[in-house]
Formats: sequence, C-alpha cells, structure tokens
Amino acid sequence: MTPTRSADRWDSSLYDDRHSFVWRAGSGLMDLLAPQAGEKILDLGCGTGHLAAKLADMGAIVTGIDSSPSMIAQGRQNFPGLKFVLGDVRDFHFDETFDAVFSNAVLHWVHEAEAAARCVAGALRPGGRFVLEMGVKGNVARIRGAIEAVMTELSRTPKCPWFYPSTGEYSVLLEKCGFEIRMAQTFDRFTELEHPERGMREWIEMFAGSYFEGIPAGDREPLLREIEQRLRPELYRDGSWWADYRRLRIEAVKLG
Repeated sequence: MTPTRSADRWDSSLYDDRHSFVWRAGSGLMDLLAPQAGEKILDLGCGTGHLAAKLADMGAIVTGIDSSPSMIAQGRQNFPGLKFVLGDVRDFHFDETFDAVFSNAVLHWVHEAEAAARCVAGALRPGGRFVLEMGVKGNVARIRGAIEAVMTELSRTPKCPWFYPSTGEYSVLLEKCGFEIRMAQTFDRFTELEHPERGMREWIEMFAGSYFEGIPAGDREPLLREIEQRLRPELYRDGSWWADYRRLRIEAVKLG
C-alpha cells in the first residue's frame, strides 16, 4: 500500500487475497506499541484495516488513514464499525490529537519523509508514541536488482518507487521533527510469498508495477519471465517464492 500516489493503482482484493503477509507480519509491531484500552491511535497507511481492527479489539479507539480509495472502501466493508479516513500521509491534519501513531509497511513509499514525520508529530499529544516498521536500506535488494537490470537492458532508466533509508538516517530525521528515539532495530525477514508458482510475479505486479509504466501489457510477460529466471536460484526454495525483506522498527516519543 502506498500513501502517496495520485492515482489509485491498488487492487485491494488482490492485496487481501495474496499479500496478507504484509499485515500479518505487522502483528509483532503491536507488541511494541502495547496499546492500552481507551487510547486514541492513528493507523497511518491502514490499507484494508486488519491491523486497525486488531488494535480496536485490544480496546483502543482507532482511526485509519490511507490514500487509496479502494483500500479505504475495502476497510470499511471489512470492518464497518471502525473509522477510516481518505488522506495523504504527507499532508494531513486532525482537530484531535492521538496518544499513538502506528504505521506498518507504509513509510518506505514516502520519499517526502520529513513532511510525513512533521504531520505525525502534529497529530500526537506531547509524550505520544510513534511506532513504525518499514523497509530499510537493502530491503528487497535482490528483487530490485533483477528488475532494474532488465529495465536497463531495455535502455529504460529505472526509477525506484521506494525510499529505503538507513537506521541512522531515519532516526536523525525523526529527531529533527521533535521526536526522541526510544528503540531502533534493523533485521532481516525473508518472507514466503503466498502463491507457490506465481508468488514473485504477483509481488512485482502489486508492489513494483511502476517500473513497467509505459510498457504495453502484452510486452510485459517476457520481462516478468526473465526477472523470475534471474531470481529463481536465490529466491525460490522448497517449492515457494521468497522476498528478501530487511526491516526497520522504531519506537519514538514526541517531546513536550
């Protein structure tokens, strides 16, 4: 899911059906958040609402925000009792303040990272918590390398859609925006994709489609096959495709 695209290119049904590992992996992040009953929490880049619903089940008062109309519509359908708001994480404002902001697998889509961090700071009460997980430097390096190599051989200049900072880079940015870092952790998390044969292709179509903009649909098939062929020796094992994820988790507090 991305909070910054002007056009909605997300297939919310495919996201729920084939890419549920994204939100399922975020369950551990909620242990770091440790929500308390009655706390007001903003789920930043809430997607189809599954983690927002888990937070609500723990007693939190949750608002979900996402820039994708289809994701928001699916979230409202999935969880009609929750509040979902269409908005851009780089430019949002609420009249109320929150006790915590929670964000899973969203902020690596936001190249305007400082704008997003300042919006988060504005949404939190003094002492409020910002708990996030995102891709870090080196995330999906093998997948990205194969895609960009194929694009370069076509004499296309590949433009990476993601922002993968180092731990230090993102920590300094948050401190600049008025946060104190309480915990920052980087770790590898190889992730099994959900379809045994089409998993890599579906991942690329879901999350890396911008690399193929301007290429007719009929011309993409041989490119996808070539990318799969290059990745198979490293990322296909035991009958499944895997994504070479590296993640960053941060717990920060807004200074008063």
